[in-house]
Amino acid sequence: MEEMKKKNETGMNDKEILYSQSIKAGKRIYYLDVKRSRKEDLFIAITESKKIVTGEGADSQVNFEKHKIFLYREDFDKFVRGLQQAMAYIDAVDSEGLPSAENEASPLPTEPEIKIDIEF
Repeated sequence: MEEMKKKNETGMNDKEILYSQSIKAGKRIYYLDVKRSRKEDLFIAITESKKIVTGEGADSQVNFEKHKIFLYREDFDKFVRGLQQAMAYIDAVDSEGLPSAENEASPLPTEPEIKIDIEF
């Protein structure tokens, strides 16, 4: 606990945002923040913020529901590949219709299966 206080007092706050980008999409805003961990590693914090209005008129209240994920450098390539595959699947389904039960295979190739051949 004291170590965190010392870091905060010296300006080494692990919550410091080095770069930020916001993406407005209807009632949602996505924030992409580059931060530095306590171990000095850079990572991306992705935050989805959704505006929630309850009540009507003068009694209405506005709240924001937030969800976060943290994406570390060693996972960037896998995350981007997975996101691209998911988006391509949605595009394929939208253009061709929903896949039938007879054709359960994904219309997109997935990562190749790893095969190990061991000889003794």
